[in-house]
Amino acid sequence: MDNFFLFSSVILCFLALLCLYRVVFGPTVMDRIISVGAIGNKTTATLLFMGMIYGRVEMFVDIALAYALLNFIATLGAAKFFRVRKSILPGSKYFQERKRRIS
Repeated sequence: MDNFFLFSSVILCFLALLCLYRVVFGPTVMDRIISVGAIGNKTTATLLFMGMIYGRVEMFVDIALAYALLNFIATLGAAKFFRVRKSILPGSKYFQERKRRIS
């Protein structure tokens, strides 16, 4: 049974790397935010699998819940921040409009 959880953890880590590709090369900011959330969910599941492997599920469940809560709050915060600001690039239209409003 431990081999199953170990294999599943390896598969989830590989899938997290695929999501990391989307974070780096995503066409829009929202794609990047969704990918970061997906990486957080995969990390939470991997933590739970680690708890099964080590036989300390109660400890890893607490860690996974705390991590999932932080992931959720960070995703909501980033989505709210980028609701107005559509780009992460300094030369984007948002920064130019902001300079005009300040001047």
